[in-house]
Amino acid sequence: MYIDSDILEKGTLMSNVMVCVTKQKDCQRLISYGKSLCTGQDDKLYVIHVAGLDYAFLSSSEDGRALSFLYEKAHEAGAELTVVKSDDVLETLTDAVFDKNIDTVVVGATHEVEGFDIFLSRFEESVSGKAKIDVVSE
Repeated sequence: MYIDSDILEKGTLMSNVMVCVTKQKDCQRLISYGKSLCTGQDDKLYVIHVAGLDYAFLSSSEDGRALSFLYEKAHEAGAELTVVKSDDVLETLTDAVFDKNIDTVVVGATHEVEGFDIFLSRFEESVSGKAKIDVVSE
């Protein structure tokens, strides 16, 4: 890996942090945590929500309110928000890590979603050597 000598002299490396969220209100906590990891002037914060293709996204006014809340919290944090539908959530998140040059991924710990631990293990493997995954407990 090449690191510019000017960057080393200044003592800072740019950090790109990606926060993975659902539509739940606890997204604010994860976004705030992700923002706290952005300590450098040039650090970038990204927020991403990936919905499955079979999910009827924005099919109710509640979905609209949740998306509006998510946009508001991402905007307040100075983050770039991405909302996407995909048939492969793991591949979509992995692609985002590489496309946006992410070094830290923030996810919320959950035991309510069946298979979350397996998904997390596969995600860690897919971004190994590129980004670390920071699992935030409740």
